[in-house]
Amino acid sequence: MIKYGLDRVTELKFLSFMPTIERRDSQWIDIVLRPELAEATPVPDDMIDFTILVICTLDGTVVQMVPQDEDTDCEYGFTVGEKEQIAAYVARSEIQAEIANLSSP
Repeated sequence: MIKYGLDRVTELKFLSFMPTIERRDSQWIDIVLRPELAEATPVPDDMIDFTILVICTLDGTVVQMVPQDEDTDCEYGFTVGEKEQIAAYVARSEIQAEIANLSSP
């Protein structure tokens, strides 16, 4: 993770995710991921309740990934490697199937 305003970067390694997937409206699907992290890459000390908001189109295309602390945006951003891990999870067939199910009228 990258804290805005600092040049220190840490790379989180995600072991698994607990997803909550909801249709927001006629355009967006929101996925909230509660990650399990590798012991060697803990969440930053100043975060209380780390989750990830992934915003997708109805066809499952990831539009944005937002790190959150206590359900609000925080001063961190994801590294390229972290984004790749999250995108790979969202691309899994079972997640895409659930998105498709929520997207149908």
